[in-house]
Amino acid sequence: MAALTLRGVRELLKRVDFATVPRRHRHKKKWAATEPKFPAVRLALQYFDMTYSVQFGDLWPSIRVSLLSEQKYGALVNNFAAWDHVNAKLEQLSAKDFVNKAISHWELQSEGGESAAPSPASWACSPNLRCFTFARGDVSRFPPARPGSLGVMDYYLMDAASLLPVLALGLQPGDIVLDLCAAPGGKTLALLQTGCCRNLAANDLSTSRVARLQKILHSYVPQEIRDKNRVRVTSWDGRKWGELEGDTYDRVLVDVPCTTDRHSLHEEENNIFKRSRKKERQILPVLQMQLLAAGLLATKPGGHVVYSTCSLSHLQNEYVVQGAIELLANQYSIQVQVEDLTHFRRLFMDTFCFFSSCQVGELVIPNLMANFGPMYFCKMRRLT
Repeated sequence: MAALTLRGVRELLKRVDFATVPRRHRHKKKWAATEPKFPAVRLALQYFDMTYSVQFGDLWPSIRVSLLSEQKYGALVNNFAAWDHVNAKLEQLSAKDFVNKAISHWELQSEGGESAAPSPASWACSPNLRCFTFARGDVSRFPPARPGSLGVMDYYLMDAASLLPVLALGLQPGDIVLDLCAAPGGKTLALLQTGCCRNLAANDLSTSRVARLQKILHSYVPQEIRDKNRVRVTSWDGRKWGELEGDTYDRVLVDVPCTTDRHSLHEEENNIFKRSRKKERQILPVLQMQLLAAGLLATKPGGHVVYSTCSLSHLQNEYVVQGAIELLANQYSIQVQVEDLTHFRRLFMDTFCFFSSCQVGELVIPNLMANFGPMYFCKMRRLT
């Protein structure tokens, strides 16, 4: 009987002409309750077209198509693994260590008198970093990282341009270091790879992101390194760090929350261009300036800070740097000097595409032949 009834219902449904159902009784899809009428990725592209076409002019179409294309990655070698074996494995893939290749080339030029530029010692790149990339135009992918013979992962896949702020920080052995906005953890891991951190404070306000950071540290860093108080992970409001631990650190990395331009064009999840996050997006430069000011206050006089974003926006880049420097001068009588990083442009021009018109700092722009970035970074020295 039940089967007969079910069959009857199916026959009835086939015969019903839903067009004859009165309009007031028809089901209407509620966009707000299901999916956004304008996806965040589309809103992001519209915003970028409007602002970056003005900021970059004729360069914007090539940057745009590169941002919308598949990103290139680099493989950061884990020095806590059997790194010589990892190097050999990556070389078999026809990848090259772009860091040491560039530095070796620079040293050869300097010895041969071909370059009047400063020697590597004078611009103090952070040492011991090895990151492999494929050549320009080569879109090969690295296989996923796996645990090696020493129980930690062999390498970490990241946008190779993300290594530039860490290189620019110029760590020296025995430095006390702060990574103010540390999660998800790629730059924190790179800082540890230098072998220079006497102590490293890794902070992020988001507890969920801190959990991701902890997971990376457990996967890549031996327990004895983590347990010797060399790495301290916290989840505090970074804007208050100047009050909490002022004049404390030799080197500070301030890799701030930003519009994460590439992510915003590809992922709906956690997209800052969602309509519900409009106010958050509008006040980003204020938050960024507060974080940079806190990082500078946490630095010892004579210490260095690198500010970085993965955004193309000069409102989040140069303007934030200039605003924070003015803020410290006016409110705290602290003088900050921007360090010249134009040598980075020459040093890594074979791997990355740089924007030549930054007012302060350096900007890696996406390019189809070298599809890394965007990555902005600016190095500062606290003078007083």
